[in-house]
Amino acid sequence: MSESSFQDDVLGELGDDRLNEIASLLGTDTAGARDTVTTTVGAMTGDLQQKAGADDEDGVEVRQAFAEVAEPPLQGVSTLGGGLGGLLGGGMMAGVLAKLSRPVANAVSKKTGIPAATVSRVIEMLIPVLLAVFAKRAASGKAAGGTAAGTPPGGAPGAAPAGDGGLGDLLGQILGGGKK
Repeated sequence: MSESSFQDDVLGELGDDRLNEIASLLGTDTAGARDTVTTTVGAMTGDLQQKAGADDEDGVEVRQAFAEVAEPPLQGVSTLGGGLGGLLGGGMMAGVLAKLSRPVANAVSKKTGIPAATVSRVIEMLIPVLLAVFAKRAASGKAAGGTAAGTPPGGAPGAAPAGDGGLGDLLGQILGGGKK
């Protein structure tokens, strides 16, 4: 249920115009576009959760990107920057999502039969939307309960220790919880 609410947030942020644009790109109707977006977002968030739990360089990068999403400067960038160009100039999360795009495109392509190149174009359209939803969810979590990453006020920006419950809470808040 919580995972679909994240996907619903993405669909809501995407809006009818961009959903129609994706439908046109895919050669389908809006229902088909909605299904593809939901499948793609599910694959991306699943990969993010998996990588965030990894004890390697990718895991560190994903955890830092989520911590950065929770910082007010990125929220401002994501709400004011608009468009992929403005977002790729700064945030780590944009880079993390771009890295995930090829494996996710291939996985969604295998699952749906849509060519990977087409799915990649859909992902390019979704990255700024995902960043906006991440920032909004991080901001709403802070408003509801203090610091989202479990970092004490004035703590190091972008630093979220892998061992504390704060990062898990942040991931759950932004992505809508895990499948556990």
